[in-house]
Amino acid sequence: MNRRHDIDALRVLAFGLLILYHLGMLYVAPAQDWAFHLKSRYLASWLAYPMLASGFWRMDLLFLISGLAVHFLRGRLSLPALAWKRTVRLLLPLAFGIAVVVPIQPYAQGVANGLVAPGFGHFLLRYWTGGPWPAGAFDGWQYGFTWNHLWYLPYVWAYTLLLIALLPALESPWGQRALSALRRLRGPALLVLPALPLLAYGLWLGARYPTTHALFNDWYAHAGYATVFLYGYVLGTDRGLWSELARLRRHALLLAAASFALHYAINQAGSWLPLPVHPAAHFLMYALRFVYAWAAIAAVLGYGHQYLNRPFRWLPYAREAVFPWYVLHQSVMLAAAHWLLPLGLGPVLEPALVLAGTVVGCAALHELVIRRSPWLRPLFGLDARPKVRRAREPSAGLARA
Repeated sequence: MNRRHDIDALRVLAFGLLILYHLGMLYVAPAQDWAFHLKSRYLASWLAYPMLASGFWRMDLLFLISGLAVHFLRGRLSLPALAWKRTVRLLLPLAFGIAVVVPIQPYAQGVANGLVAPGFGHFLLRYWTGGPWPAGAFDGWQYGFTWNHLWYLPYVWAYTLLLIALLPALESPWGQRALSALRRLRGPALLVLPALPLLAYGLWLGARYPTTHALFNDWYAHAGYATVFLYGYVLGTDRGLWSELARLRRHALLLAAASFALHYAINQAGSWLPLPVHPAAHFLMYALRFVYAWAAIAAVLGYGHQYLNRPFRWLPYAREAVFPWYVLHQSVMLAAAHWLLPLGLGPVLEPALVLAGTVVGCAALHELVIRRSPWLRPLFGLDARPKVRRAREPSAGLARA
């Protein structure tokens, strides 16, 4: 089986979108609705539209791709070996990231909030010893430390171990029949039915368990992310499903655009009309959010399979770089913002320099430091030494996160 270049490319592009999303969090308004570790003085309300449009599905796509990773790795690893490989790949960068990469983020936030004294060295010593910190100093102050954007790693690890525990049942004759039934979804059913569990979670758990990314008691987030993670495993390399997603890509894109437009129109109706919005309209708006999210993912997968499944020259390098860039990007970005925001450089130059600093910083650290060091590479989710890859290789090698 040839390598699935489209999934490699989508993984790279999805993490690239994550970097742009976090950059947008510095500048999107209103600040009270889009709280972030730092906020620029140059806020723009128009950014809320693309942020909402991508925010409904960007993390779901990443978890789906991580579920695909388990499918590919299962093809060549036993269950204990799979559990160990994913544990090392995910938790080692998490521990190193919390201790070394992330601390610049709570430092910058604490200084901006006026609750942490300037001086990163003193802060770091206090951070490593668990604080304590003034209330509200930074996100996670009450725990003494924070994992900030690295929350994705323990979540993927937990879902991986849960799926591994379920694999004997899924690989049984009964489980194979259930998976085969799911893989026979075609047409409108494929574009709508996977959204229904996500809607049910929102109705049942959304209000009771607001998303925290703290791992424990985060039941609404777990329900949705674990489900799309399972979707990725079920999707796997099934040719019928991938061909159908490619065939339906335009329909999925139209459904996503129409669902988001109607969702937004109903959401804004309260300010447009003098009358209160009917409860049924509120339910429709809520349902359209999940239809939109799944349709957008289906469109991304379909277009990706149609146009990205080829060996781009940049892809092998980007495939290796994406995990280190993910670990580094928010810390590099907030370090640049911590230095640049007080300078008042204007609403164009400032974000351009923050983005440039993020890209250059991540590229330099990956190329000049991480990828050349056998002991640093595992701390950023890479093999200790780069593998010699053949021109044709199985798709099992594609996913690292």
